[in-house]
Amino acid sequence: MRIAVLDDDPLQLELIDQVVRQAGHLCRLHHSGASFVQDLRRESFDLLLVDWEVPDLSGPEVVRWAREHLPPTLPIVFITHRSEERDLVAGLNCGADDFIVKPIRVAELQARIAALLRRAYPQAQEDVLEFGPYRFTQSTFTAEFHDQSVVLTHREFALAVLLFQNQGRLMSRDHLREAVWGQNSEVLSRTLDTHVSRLRQVLRLRPGQEYAISAVYGLGYRLDALGCTTPTDLDLTS
Repeated sequence: MRIAVLDDDPLQLELIDQVVRQAGHLCRLHHSGASFVQDLRRESFDLLLVDWEVPDLSGPEVVRWAREHLPPTLPIVFITHRSEERDLVAGLNCGADDFIVKPIRVAELQARIAALLRRAYPQAQEDVLEFGPYRFTQSTFTAEFHDQSVVLTHREFALAVLLFQNQGRLMSRDHLREAVWGQNSEVLSRTLDTHVSRLRQVLRLRPGQEYAISAVYGLGYRLDALGCTTPTDLDLTS
């Protein structure tokens, strides 16, 4: 999963970064509310960790912006020194899902993140995923379309599953590259485009079919459910 963090304290950012990465997630750090919102405009994330007090925009302002412009299911957690009931209520009312009170306890942060991700993305925990005529078995990296086996590489499989699990959601190019190839991999844009083109072909993910992948210029890709069609002359290995 990909997690964005906002905190103006370098030591707190370093601690959170270590905790998030040790849990196996990708982490993007931000020191100001303005840079955080700017990143949210062009990138996609699976969870946000937001400090209440930052120099330019307040945490509540950032959360309200996120709730107005980002998917409503995106988990958001406040990290704050505030612990009075009125502050917690105010934070929840502006759109946060949970609170972590400073000083941060590592085990608590790990548990809160894991719980929110399980709740927001339950399919990520399942081995067999089904979406209309598509079936993906994660333990064996096998894919089927209308009960016929589809030959995919491991990266093609991972990219397909990621898009299906986030259907209807714009996934940024960096998000897709980091999730499939790893954060430190130097993957050219055309490599991602080639993999998407291959998925369009072998999984029939294009207009006129049940699902289609669309490109959003300069941002990334989105998989949408378009409705039912009748399969004809399927060729799933070419």
